Amino acid sequence: MTLYIGREASKLWKRICAETSAESNLFIDNWKYIIAGFVFQYIHGVAARGVHYLHRPGPTLQDLGFFLLPELGPDKAYVSETVFMFVFLSFFLWTFHPFVFKVKKIYTVQIWCRVLAYLVVSQTLRIFTFYSTQLPGPNYHCRPGSKLARLPEPDVPQGVIYGCGDLIFSSHMIFTLVFVLTYQKYGTRRCIKQFGWSIAIIQSLLIVASRKHYTVDVVVAWYTVNLVVFFVDKKLPELSDRTNGSSLLLLPLSTKDKDNWTKEGNYKLLNGNSVNPADRRPRSQSNGKNLEDVNINQVDTSMNSTP
Repeated sequence: MTLYIGREASKLWKRICAETSAESNLFIDNWKYIIAGFVFQYIHGVAARGVHYLHRPGPTLQDLGFFLLPELGPDKAYVSETVFMFVFLSFFLWTFHPFVFKVKKIYTVQIWCRVLAYLVVSQTLRIFTFYSTQLPGPNYHCRPGSKLARLPEPDVPQGVIYGCGDLIFSSHMIFTLVFVLTYQKYGTRRCIKQFGWSIAIIQSLLIVASRKHYTVDVVVAWYTVNLVVFFVDKKLPELSDRTNGSSLLLLPLSTKDKDNWTKEGNYKLLNGNSVNPADRRPRSQSNGKNLEDVNINQVDTSMNSTP
């Protein structure tokens, strides 16, 4: 039993090292986009803080969702935040699953580059929208009489948690829909995809029931984020699909493997055939013997006999 655990731990460690090497190469090529995406998250937070200074508390606007959904109350406002944190952490852990599990379809760096692109475009539209028109916040701390409804001094520390004025459209729904749409495209479990959409609907209802946003904030987020993801995908190149063998190009290779692949590729090019990375696998007979060396000798003979 101890030997089996030790062997599995050794395989896991080798897998983590191989993935770290491959992801490091990708990060070196894409670090500017990732850093820019995280910097924009700070810019978005500053913009949301700025509109809080412009917020003027007033009567809550008439809203269909407020009539249809019962009010949870300030003591249950944590429910929607708990659901959101569950979605965020679940998606974050999923993006790093190639480091642990054998079934791999994505590269972590490429997924986060795509996710940050979705977020930057969506949040840019959101900043323009909530600065265009400031609505009286429906949340409890944004109503008349609350000390947090307005920010008289720049050093009030509760601006991020108790924001007001950044309503159209919901930031929580931006993140939730981006995560669900990303897993819908690059995930493999159908049941998790269905569960993700169910959570997104529940999150929408909880946001309105918690009176954190008007119904229009949630509705606009649903079609805006879907359109953003659609058009961004049209502009950006498709991510590498590891299931078709293209991942081999990004994983570290030994000198022997590189030489063998080069010889086989030259042989195929001389005969007018394309070189498919998926074909670069050792072929074996039914008796289990490896034919890699035999194929290489045949390649060398054929290349030497070519005029």
